[in-house]
Amino acid sequence: MRSADLDPRGHLQPAAPRPLAPRRILMTADTMGGVWSYALELAAALATRGVTTALAAMGGPPSPAGRAAALAVPGLDLFESSYRLEWMDDPWDDVSRAGEWLLSVEARVRPDLIHLNSYCHGALPWRAPVVMVAHSCVLSWWRAVLGDPAPIRYERYRAEVTRGLRAATVVAAPTAAMLHCLAAHYGASTAGRVIPNGRDRRRFRSVTKEPFVLAAGRLWDAAKNLAALAAAAPRVSWPILLAGSDAHPEGDPGTPTIARPPSPSEVYALGWQEQDDLARWMSRASIYAMPARYEPFGLSILEAGLSGCALVLGDIPSLREVWRDAAVFVSPDDPAALGAAVQRLIDEAPLRAMLGVRARRRAVRFAPLAMARRYLDAYRDALATGIAAASPAPLPASLSPFGLRPAPPEEPCA
Repeated sequence: MRSADLDPRGHLQPAAPRPLAPRRILMTADTMGGVWSYALELAAALATRGVTTALAAMGGPPSPAGRAAALAVPGLDLFESSYRLEWMDDPWDDVSRAGEWLLSVEARVRPDLIHLNSYCHGALPWRAPVVMVAHSCVLSWWRAVLGDPAPIRYERYRAEVTRGLRAATVVAAPTAAMLHCLAAHYGASTAGRVIPNGRDRRRFRSVTKEPFVLAAGRLWDAAKNLAALAAAAPRVSWPILLAGSDAHPEGDPGTPTIARPPSPSEVYALGWQEQDDLARWMSRASIYAMPARYEPFGLSILEAGLSGCALVLGDIPSLREVWRDAAVFVSPDDPAALGAAVQRLIDEAPLRAMLGVRARRRAVRFAPLAMARRYLDAYRDALATGIAAASPAPLPASLSPFGLRPAPPEEPCA
């Protein structure tokens, strides 16, 4: 028996009741990338546990298929907006207006908890506790992709993100590597929670594999490093198919983008693909390559793993953390090594098949219900911390504003 179980007179104290899970949450998401798929997957899994979601979409309207997928989630109410996102160039008027809009949505839906998938709105005067999830950030992107600190024009971004992180009740990230990025760039506690993303295995399948290499991502984002695949293509005997848009959402990204593929006979651009169409390409692909310089989790890689693709990935801490021995890792700076790794899998069918099996076995561990259970634990602790903060009793010294978990082992920032 612990001494904490006894009151000052030595009498046994009853166990503290476990905080109730929220019944309704307000979640934010942008419509431009993997966070949208993540948000819908999580909302659907939470719905099976009796939690409904009000989803506040920013960054522009979702695609018709994305909107239909959102409205198919049981109990989900979709609130759409076109406010520019905090990582865009000089977004602050929109960020401010978006904050006013989000507070009006909170007043309307009266959620038990706020789930933010961005940073700068963490410091709003929310009525409910805030769980903030770090999917990526500009400063860690700049360091990992360009090798230098972000320029001075991002100082306001740094200040606003820092303020939002400090205001959050609980902070989470899909990898320990991303938590360490927050510590490196914003002084955030590394005692946040690691909650890996999840995808429903039933959405993905492996059919008879065909002789091509697939990659998917924003072609304008140098973090994906798809230019390395274009450079490696002459060393690869199979065609390489690239799925994704090459249109930056602001027209002028202000950062380097990938070069155009050197020859259509080596690399084929599929253009932007709806989720179901991309899943069909993944089901047929033998190899999925993502030589990323920066990828805090890699949802498309998880989808490819569920599709039984052999994985060739950039050798960065976050992808090592997620995939361990279920992928081949190559330096993002070495197109020759990338081409050699892909060609080896082409030449060695048994190795390729084994890695496809390993990738799927690893991928099915990242299930939506497991993700939802971990978030429900985070939500309960956020509610408990919010109740304690509102009471006159002092908070225990062990409670940090960034969660209730010990720091993960030290890892370099991706």
